[in-house]
Amino acid sequence: MPTAEEARRVGGALVAQLDDYLLPRLARLDAPLLVVVGGSTGAGKSTLVNSLVRAPVSASGVLRPTTRSPVLVCHPNDMSWFRSGELLPGLTRTPEVSADPNSLHLVAAPALGEGLAFLDAPDIDSVVDRNRELAAQLLAAADLWLFVTTAARYADAVPWELLHTARQRGTVTALVLDRVPPEAAGEVAAHLSEMLAANDLAAAPLFVLPESDLDGSGLLPEEVSGPLRDWFAHLAGDASARAAVVRQTLDGALAALRPSVTGLAAAADDQAVAAAGLTERVDAAYRNARRTVEQGLQDGRLLRGEVLARWQEFVGTGEFLRSLESRIGRLRDRITAAVTGRPAPGRNLQVALESQLATLFRGVAADAAEQAYTGWQAHPAGAALLTPALGRPSADLPERAEALIRDWQRSVLDLVREEAGDKRFVARSASYAVNATGLAVMIAVFTSTAFIPTGAEVAVGAGTTVAAQKVLEAVFGDQAIRALAARARADLLRRVDELLAGEAVRFTGLLAPALETSGDGLRAAGAEVERARADLQLIGPLR
Repeated sequence: MPTAEEARRVGGALVAQLDDYLLPRLARLDAPLLVVVGGSTGAGKSTLVNSLVRAPVSASGVLRPTTRSPVLVCHPNDMSWFRSGELLPGLTRTPEVSADPNSLHLVAAPALGEGLAFLDAPDIDSVVDRNRELAAQLLAAADLWLFVTTAARYADAVPWELLHTARQRGTVTALVLDRVPPEAAGEVAAHLSEMLAANDLAAAPLFVLPESDLDGSGLLPEEVSGPLRDWFAHLAGDASARAAVVRQTLDGALAALRPSVTGLAAAADDQAVAAAGLTERVDAAYRNARRTVEQGLQDGRLLRGEVLARWQEFVGTGEFLRSLESRIGRLRDRITAAVTGRPAPGRNLQVALESQLATLFRGVAADAAEQAYTGWQAHPAGAALLTPALGRPSADLPERAEALIRDWQRSVLDLVREEAGDKRFVARSASYAVNATGLAVMIAVFTSTAFIPTGAEVAVGAGTTVAAQKVLEAVFGDQAIRALAARARADLLRRVDELLAGEAVRFTGLLAPALETSGDGLRAAGAEVERARADLQLIGPLR
């Protein structure tokens, strides 16, 4: 669907933020405040982090990208919280430098005050896709985002897209304008301040760091990094200030959930509507197939050809038909011969029945698959799900159809045996083979009136239905004929329904993911989160 790609992106980002930040932070409001240091390529993020903690904890250099896996720096007493993996659970903790972007390098820095941690993130505009994705993921897990840019890059589009996202989420943000030539500091800082105000970020603290040489350890001079380090030192030393930052960011992230979830709910509704429409096209195709089978059992078409010839062979010649009443003994002898192993016309009839039914089932399944395939081709979402194999029946359909027919034939014989439990039946039919009687019942299933023949059926069967009726009436009586034929027909149609349902699920099974999420369920969940957020009162007097 047109909304699917964006919904997938938004949904993935929401799930990641829930796992990486919201759930861990809600569980521990008093956990150390996490400052994610992000920015453009070459902005000096790693150098800044090193300078703030007065130690070379994060690699810096001229080669790009320098930061390949995130580095988290905290006081040794806070290490247990970050090592536990509750925050950013998808990243593997490591005490060593790693080039694996899925690892989180933990570094203890005693010079950094307790209650505060810095996370040096990859470049937000990295040439490496995974680095960009990871940078966005880490920024979403920040209590405070420290955005680092330069005099040459501060107006770039990519950073501002992320700044807009941070504003929408309510993330507390501070900015560092790095490597500013002293002669341009006033002009550049003023322009950046105007841009921040125009984008509803005027309240974000802005620190301007002049262009300067690094010391022997690769750190910024004390007089350059000092103001920013003092600001963070104050934050680290003030539990109330840290709590206010955490609560503001958390409240903003929770508030941003509802509009995002509402958009996802609309996309889920689109999916459900499309899936329902596609399901109906499949259902219609296989309903037609079922209707064709049912009609085939009613209109006498299955009595044509080989089945008719084998049935006539089974019950006798035209002379037999004319004198059936006086020659019932010969019929009994014929059936007895079948039971004792002599030539068995009944077997030929059984094979003909199997073949006729199998041909019918294969034909309707092929027609239904083609109809469903064509129906999906006309729908953009359906066309995207199709594969050539769906345009024809399953490869194993012939085998399953033949197994169905054999199972049904056995069930008909079971019906006959069940009816034979009646003593009156046994008295009349002890001389008749169950198999032969079962075949006659199967023939009865192929007509619409339980062997009270219509003119059309008589024409098709050339009088054969009359003979079959008399054979069965001689064995069962008129009511038993009707009951057995009706039960056998219903059983066959039930089995056909299962066969066709197995074919249809090849299509409808592809739609299951679109039906797993309810738009109404998402909206209700969003409303419940909003109510809980109001009850929590994150912004306001601390409790």
